[in-house]
Amino acid sequence: MFAQSKTIVEVAVANENFTTLVTAVTAADLVDTLSSEGPFTVFAPVNSAFEALPAGTVENLLAPESKNALSGLLTYHVVAGKYMAADVIKAIKENKGSFPVKTVQGGMITLSLNGDNVMLKDEKGNMATVVIADVAASNGVIHAIDTVVMPK
Repeated sequence: MFAQSKTIVEVAVANENFTTLVTAVTAADLVDTLSSEGPFTVFAPVNSAFEALPAGTVENLLAPESKNALSGLLTYHVVAGKYMAADVIKAIKENKGSFPVKTVQGGMITLSLNGDNVMLKDEKGNMATVVIADVAASNGVIHAIDTVVMPK
């Protein structure tokens, strides 16, 4: 196994499933943060997750005056530390099926299992499913999710 030399941002840029996320990270000025040493675990919404938001939501978030809100939303998808899928599943099982984690934004997401799928529950009760796990980066790991999770 070779070491991944690309940062989380570079890996996301190279993946066509994350074009909306990359646009948002750039608009929120988070490229440098997510390119820094980390490590980070990013629960990265795929393009269809952004498309499922109410009409106009993405456009509004990408507007310059929404930069703080966008930054908060994006950092709600980031956890400090590198947690591979096996680590996440082990933590969920050791915590009786539910593992709350603090995000870089400061809010909480709760990780659980639905069969073999890792699920995220946000502070509003919305659920997201990890659809691609363990996308390695030099400064952490990306787990693709099918829904944008929302902080309070």
